[in-house]
Amino acid sequence: MARGTLNSMSNKNNKPTIVLMTRWHATYRCKSRLSNDIGALNASKIQEKLTNHTIKVAKKIQREGLADIKVAIDGMGIQAAKKWALKNKVQKVATQGPGNLGTKMKRQFLKTHSEKNILKKIPSSILLIGTDLPSISHFDLIEAIQLLSQKEMVIGPSTDGGYWLIGLSNKLLNPICSWPFSGISWGSNKVLKETIRLASLNQINYQLLQTKNDLDTILDLSPWLDKKSFQLSASSYQL
Repeated sequence: MARGTLNSMSNKNNKPTIVLMTRWHATYRCKSRLSNDIGALNASKIQEKLTNHTIKVAKKIQREGLADIKVAIDGMGIQAAKKWALKNKVQKVATQGPGNLGTKMKRQFLKTHSEKNILKKIPSSILLIGTDLPSISHFDLIEAIQLLSQKEMVIGPSTDGGYWLIGLSNKLLNPICSWPFSGISWGSNKVLKETIRLASLNQINYQLLQTKNDLDTILDLSPWLDKKSFQLSASSYQL
């Protein structure tokens, strides 16, 4: 879809919102599997770089007027999160809160949808994305926004059996459906399969995006060493 068409769909009152789900990059509090391979300090540096990369990609979408962005961070309180957001020039920030991944995602969908209503904006789609993807680009997000204008749900599958993106249309948000967040074996390699099964049972019109590989282990990290696109270097992280 042409950029002009996307802009016409995303005026200032009904733009979709992209929520970045990330974790505070404190040593020993993030990337536990990668920490086992390269050490907690190195893993925390990579978590920070992944988060910054994803924010940069999302901000490009925001500058083009295609979506609003928000960061939902885990591992810190709201006051610390606000200070972090100010430092990183992020306008909207929230904490993820307690519970499993499904509970945290549902909370962000609910809060973001409620915020739109409070601001009297036209209800629109919401997309949640992870921050474990060195390969993510603004073209991936444009594709997701485009497809979500035609489908009720979009999912970006990851190679570990989960997904790096899930987007719900306003139809599924008003009122928010419960099925994408219940009856799922969160943390397992069955998350994607079970989500698709429930979508089919509920006759949801969905679309899958390109499958991507999360960066969770040293094997995931290796292809990105010394690549200019992400600039992870063995010397920088002492691997």
